[in-house]
Amino acid sequence: MITSYDIIHTLLRTEKGITLEPKRQYFFEVAKFANKVQIRKAVEEIYNVKVADVNTQVSPGKRKRVRKDFGMTPDWKKAIVTLREGSKIDIT
Repeated sequence: MITSYDIIHTLLRTEKGITLEPKRQYFFEVAKFANKVQIRKAVEEIYNVKVADVNTQVSPGKRKRVRKDFGMTPDWKKAIVTLREGSKIDIT
């Protein structure tokens, strides 16, 4: 059975993410198989907040060189979660 912690991997703390916090928007790294409904339910369950909107984006892996060979970093999915008025994720 898939739990909320299997869907939400981590809360991303980036420069862009910090500037969007006053707008009640937060970045999460999520599982590639997760859809918007699953992400909404997982964030509401883990952080006890109400979610207004979820936007997702799959970021493709980059080509990296390791000695003489080339490889790829894995693709990953991020979600931008907008909370309802009055909701806030306490980051401490």
